[in-house]
Amino acid sequence: MKLAQALNLRSDIQNRMTELEDRLAANARTQEGVAPSEDPVKLFSEYEACAVQLEELMARINRVNCETVINGSTLTELLAKRDCLKLRVRTYRRFLQEASAIGGRSMRSEIRILSTVSVTEYRKLLDDCSAKLREIDGLIQEANWITEC
Repeated sequence: MKLAQALNLRSDIQNRMTELEDRLAANARTQEGVAPSEDPVKLFSEYEACAVQLEELMARINRVNCETVINGSTLTELLAKRDCLKLRVRTYRRFLQEASAIGGRSMRSEIRILSTVSVTEYRKLLDDCSAKLREIDGLIQEANWITEC
């Protein structure tokens, strides 16, 4: 199985567990004399089977991520770098949105609102981070489709 397939399977199992959690909650109580619409014991059994499968799959994925080296970095290191770049890009975008907002005045006596930084410089920083993010994400996606798990 390719790493990308394992990641898709992990997502499917996590979604299934969320669905089972909702069904368990919906069948946790019932009116006296009325049977629940689904047997909670069977739902718990299915949930536990999914949890065991998920744990094994996550361990395999993590092991492969630690062992797979791309351009001198492990996949785990690239994932960490990607996650941090995503945070930076999100923060820079928000900051630039605020810094770029023009505070208009209708009268000269009103207070002027000015940007505290050079928007152009920070936009370049955002563009550089975004480019790095796209590059690293591409490497990760490529590795996911060629790496066996």
